[in-house]
Amino acid sequence: MATLYLVRHGQASFAAANYDRLSSLGRQQSVWLGEYFAERGIVFSRAVCGTLERQRQTARAILETMGSGLRAEEHPGWNEYSGEALYQAYLGDEWARARATGDVRAVYRTIKAALEAWSEDRLQGPLPETWRGFGERIAAATQSACAGLPNDAIVLATSSGGAISRGVADLLQAPARAAIELNLQFRNSGFCEIFFSQRSMRLVSMNCVPHLDRGDRRDAITYS
Repeated sequence: MATLYLVRHGQASFAAANYDRLSSLGRQQSVWLGEYFAERGIVFSRAVCGTLERQRQTARAILETMGSGLRAEEHPGWNEYSGEALYQAYLGDEWARARATGDVRAVYRTIKAALEAWSEDRLQGPLPETWRGFGERIAAATQSACAGLPNDAIVLATSSGGAISRGVADLLQAPARAAIELNLQFRNSGFCEIFFSQRSMRLVSMNCVPHLDRGDRRDAITYS
């Protein structure tokens, strides 16, 4: 069967004015992942990513490190949900103050509560998409990435933790709460392997960081 590697972007710039770019560690994580793929003789038949800068930068670093001539095709279906819109709908004016504190634990508690409210259609006000719509676009992006390829194809898809977790949970027919829990535990530059054919998709591994799982890199395992 063909293989799809779903990769979460490297560490972004948490608490910076512009979150949507890799930190220096985030770029290094991506380079290490590219080295890991290259060492194992993996050759990608197709590469795709979302349109967010942190996703583009991660895909670019992986492919360049591998010496691949591929350029990742951008597809907005791989983009993350709009966290800012969700948190504002959940907290209102309190969100800006909560974020400004820099309290990572408090921010993650808010993220989880906002996601649960979103998945249960309890958020008020205009939102870019519904929870159901979010799942549908991830499924469509996955189908597009895998379409028209031979049985030995290997695909790289670079996305974000929430999008990948939603896609995996739906593949396993797991409830929304499972997708949310997976989202909050997904590691930067972690990847999932999915075997696919024209008739089926099967999850093989999830949230893997073999390129970071060594004594001199354990501090490089991050979640933001």
